[in-house]
Amino acid sequence: MTMLADVPQPTERRVRVWFGDHVIADYTAEPATAMKYQAGMTRRFASLRVTIEPATAAVRPSAADS
Repeated sequence: MTMLADVPQPTERRVRVWFGDHVIADYTAEPATAMKYQAGMTRRFASLRVTIEPATAAVRPSAADS
């Protein structure tokens, strides 16, 4: 079994800054750090949507066959 080093931990949060339907910033970190990042991005980009949600690992279809 192969382990991926960059797979987010279940406790991590994903922060994204949206310009319409396009993500212009994507950041994953522990909850406290993610909340600080979200606050900073909300101040910096007041007119854009900033979301925070649990990070999930994306599995490539080729990786699932291994």
